Amino acid sequence: MSKGLKLSEILVTVLIAVVFAVIYNLWNFVYKAVQITGLHLEELTYGAWFMAAVVAYLIIPKAGIALLAEFAAGAGETIIMGRFDIATMIYALVQGLACEIIFLIFRYKSRSAMVAMLAGFLTAIATLPIDFAYGYLGEIAGWNLALYIGCRVISGIVVAGLLSYYIVRALDQTGVTKLFRPATKHDYDNL
Repeated sequence: MSKGLKLSEILVTVLIAVVFAVIYNLWNFVYKAVQITGLHLEELTYGAWFMAAVVAYLIIPKAGIALLAEFAAGAGETIIMGRFDIATMIYALVQGLACEIIFLIFRYKSRSAMVAMLAGFLTAIATLPIDFAYGYLGEIAGWNLALYIGCRVISGIVVAGLLSYYIVRALDQTGVTKLFRPATKHDYDNL
């Protein structure tokens, strides 16, 4: 597999980003509905906003794909919202970079569930300083902050990591992803 990105890979990554930009905007309704509980249970859904990077990488395991997918999804999200939101762009950039760090550690060779879950975990952690910078977390009591962080981390691992892994695995079984890397029995045995 070549190291550089082909035009077809970039286009598919942008297509994935567009799909997730729509999902991200719709997911906001789910997030807000769960937020009513007041117990930070909405953070259990937060990992959905990291999925573009993980899904794109699992389909096209190359350097830069996760960053491109997440940043493009963030840009698409602001377009769909009808207003430019710098905070969304900052979150998207940080989320894409956090995923790239994990994929780089594994030299862009592993598509395992563990790697996807690690990417979700690090991305969840990486978003917390931004929340502090925007003032979301500065006034929260310690127990409440622990609940907030714990729920976000669980969501990063389960929603962004594991759910993305199973989505791509299902796509692999349909044959849709064979253009970018064939999924064979040997591939699944290596997972």
